[in-house]
Amino acid sequence: MIALPESIRVFERGWLSSNNVLLVDETCAALVDTGYATHAPQTVALVQQALGARPLDLIVNTHLHSDHCGGNALLQATWPCRTTIPASEADAVRAWDEARLTFRATGQICERFTFTETLAPGAHLRLGALDWEVLGAPGHDPHSLMLYCADERILISADALWENGFGVIFPELERESGFAEEQAVLDAIAELDVRVVIPGHGAPFTNVDQALERALSRVAWLRADPARNARNALKVLIVFKLLEVRAMSFDTLLQMLDDAAVMHAAASMLKPRAEWPALVKDLVGELAAKNGPLQTDGTRIVARQR
Repeated sequence: MIALPESIRVFERGWLSSNNVLLVDETCAALVDTGYATHAPQTVALVQQALGARPLDLIVNTHLHSDHCGGNALLQATWPCRTTIPASEADAVRAWDEARLTFRATGQICERFTFTETLAPGAHLRLGALDWEVLGAPGHDPHSLMLYCADERILISADALWENGFGVIFPELERESGFAEEQAVLDAIAELDVRVVIPGHGAPFTNVDQALERALSRVAWLRADPARNARNALKVLIVFKLLEVRAMSFDTLLQMLDDAAVMHAAASMLKPRAEWPALVKDLVGELAAKNGPLQTDGTRIVARQR
């Protein structure tokens, strides 16, 4: 069992939702990241169970991918809480600019939410009776942030570092730099004195040096052939969607590749448009093999029951 201060509680979530980190002190009850939209009622229930009659005061989003902010709207409707988001996303959220926000581009959903304040690298927060420094974490997402508590040597890393890797490097799918930024973030984490990492997905961990070694090796592997990142991105997005909707025809999935800009970009890096049906069957076949997350009868794709 990893020791965390009593003021920090981690709700480790499964597929679709990021982890939620609840930080409570006498003046503020704050939640870092809020999971996916379809899990929002469960997120509210987890927070209510932990807080009892006390309201949630603050939402902090490390970044605005749908699995990290999908519970914002329902939490805001449940409590009159403040919400802080990365400063570089403020204009897009204010206008609810779906061309700049990533929900439609990834084939995912997110109910519209509002914000009251913003965060940028270099800022400081007092959460859970602890002081946190806000660090930039571009790579997976150019707007992403991390929170670091030097006194307790705790890093809330979002999708910049997991125990076994990190999130898809989405900027590279749009022919923008992302691998170099991810490596720089990992190098910066290595310079910190970190005892515990609370990742965006998976359990908190203490084997930080080994996790960094694995992550740096993966960055090098992806940089050697960017098609690897595109293929991984498509597989991740396909599994995500199937776990949301549970079943889908191959034709519907192919239509998604045309409609969702990020999926379209990833597929375009791998094959010409005429070869996408074969590409999709190949990817789904990999995901269905060896008791994988999906199963298929050749016409329909179904999320495997776990």
